[in-house]
Amino acid sequence: MEFYYRLHKFCQLESRKWLIFVGAVAIAHLLFQPLLFPYGYAVRTLLPTARDPVFDESRVIGTGQSSIKSGVARNALAVDASSELKIGLFAQNETKSDGAGDVSHVSEVKGHGGDTENGLASEEVNLDDDTAELAVDRDVVDDDDDEDDVRLENIVDGNEVTQEKDSVLELPSEAKKGLPPVQDVTSKTSEAPAALSQAVPPTTGASHLKENGASSIGSAVVKGAFTTSKNNSAGVSNPVKKKIKAEMPPTSITTFDEMNQLLARNRQSSRAMRPRWSSERDREILAASWQIENAPAVVNDPDLYAPLFRNVSQFKRSYELMEHTLKVYIYKDGKKPIFHLPIMKGLYASEGWFMKLMQGSKQFVVKDPRKAHLFYMPFSSRMLEYTLYVRNSHNRTNLRQHLKEYSEKIAAKYPFWNRTGGADHFLVACHDWAPYETRHHMEHCIKALCNADVTVGFKLGRDVSLPETYVRAARNPLRDLGGKPPSQRNILAFYAGGMHGYLRPILVKQWKDKDPNMKIFGPMPAGVASKMNYIQHMKRSKYCICPKGYEVNSPRVVEAIFYECVPVIISDNFIPPLFEVFNWDAFSIILPEKDIPNLKEILVSIPANRYMDLQLGVRKVQRHFLWHGRPLKYDLFHMTLHSIWYNRVYQIKPR
Repeated sequence: MEFYYRLHKFCQLESRKWLIFVGAVAIAHLLFQPLLFPYGYAVRTLLPTARDPVFDESRVIGTGQSSIKSGVARNALAVDASSELKIGLFAQNETKSDGAGDVSHVSEVKGHGGDTENGLASEEVNLDDDTAELAVDRDVVDDDDDEDDVRLENIVDGNEVTQEKDSVLELPSEAKKGLPPVQDVTSKTSEAPAALSQAVPPTTGASHLKENGASSIGSAVVKGAFTTSKNNSAGVSNPVKKKIKAEMPPTSITTFDEMNQLLARNRQSSRAMRPRWSSERDREILAASWQIENAPAVVNDPDLYAPLFRNVSQFKRSYELMEHTLKVYIYKDGKKPIFHLPIMKGLYASEGWFMKLMQGSKQFVVKDPRKAHLFYMPFSSRMLEYTLYVRNSHNRTNLRQHLKEYSEKIAAKYPFWNRTGGADHFLVACHDWAPYETRHHMEHCIKALCNADVTVGFKLGRDVSLPETYVRAARNPLRDLGGKPPSQRNILAFYAGGMHGYLRPILVKQWKDKDPNMKIFGPMPAGVASKMNYIQHMKRSKYCICPKGYEVNSPRVVEAIFYECVPVIISDNFIPPLFEVFNWDAFSIILPEKDIPNLKEILVSIPANRYMDLQLGVRKVQRHFLWHGRPLKYDLFHMTLHSIWYNRVYQIKPR
């Protein structure tokens, strides 16, 4: 009996020692593991319910890229059509569609890489739109100091949920176009428990990441259906260099006259990659090229105002041939929301409207790719950023990698890309990052880009400067169209907007409150009244100043035309929209940035009859910059498609 008592006591003692030992090991694990795993997995590895993906950092650093396949935790929008219904990311609404789809607007997040706050492009609520909405925590950097929650809406056609082939997404936060190079960005505090997430400290000098910089993928926070990843990029290691780039003018400047000369030279020397095998479609384009070059002279065409065009005769013949000849094949590859999901409202609406109208075209689209002259890759650069960009990472490598894998997929699946090296393929993208995202792997494609900077890879004669149109009402994109007649325009020049980039502060400092005829302001206060005041200022101004922001492009150019105000473009190296077709001297003033101190003197020196010609040109060209639910002849959809066709025609020449 005594033996059993002593054995029992001994076991209890050994149990205590064992428990103490296990406890000591656990405490050591908690204390020292963070030193070995700097991404916050120490605590979560002990939790049996932890479901966060674990990333292989060595794979990422070894390749110098953050690969999609290596486990980048995507934003909540990285879902296919079936997942949309399962996890309820997009609110469904049953309303009647009017042509291009039924959309409404809830809030605009302020800030925009190239141009956001134009006085109206900040917050707008359409009380007549009762579309359901769903607020989603978003992990994306906004370009202004303010960061708002993003509201997403899934739009439906007719009385049923929109199917995958014709889904429409309205993304109200179009104010964010790109990562501002010098904007101080402070991340929001995560709602996840502190033990499950790693805080991202405020960063400065947010800008474009070095192209081949390595990315270290941090802890992922899984919150219901929403997955957010923290990507601590190596791109923040050199803020001084980026700050200088953002605050200083470009090191090289291509003047407007030099752009015209460059276009002419590229037209003469343009050669696409020699096709690996001949095609009947190539011969049809070659025949069209000859007919355009030998187009009959157009005299007093009632549909076309000749001064607007570089060569109205060639344009008319080219447009006619496009209508009767051009066939486009749209790749069905790629999942939503990055592919096949157009944004119909906001600063990036151009890419969405083109996608929606192109997909719905019975005139141009063919189902047999062997009959196509051009191949359309229907992705949204805005949704690519929204879905894959990791907030405060300053690393866009995974965005470009996603498109690289897409292009490699269609090259492996279809023979058409390899036949021309992608020269007969085209894309339409309005986000500021699109030139970077499509570099190298889509280098031979025809790129229709809003960020048309001649010094950053934009090739005149091949690429198309896409008009950046801020659509405020997708149900009625022509709302508030027009302006006062010239005799009632009593404001010489007007500008109001955010202080993005280095140029706008110079403009405002030089002219704000300096002259009663120069209505030059910074950001206008929020509210419907100020927005209407902004519109009325544009409707009553002779000249609307369109300075660059973080990037060369600005929606003010098209906005000025919309309100029949002569645009004054101040943006070195910016290629005006549809440059290969239009004679911008007929309806705009283009000034070098260095002329800001002489702005009033230059505008006042323009003779009255010259201003009247410019204002007439604006009213005549307006029809070419408008979106319609059902495309009209010579509208913006057809003009964009024509420029893509026109540039392709000049690539194919007899050998």
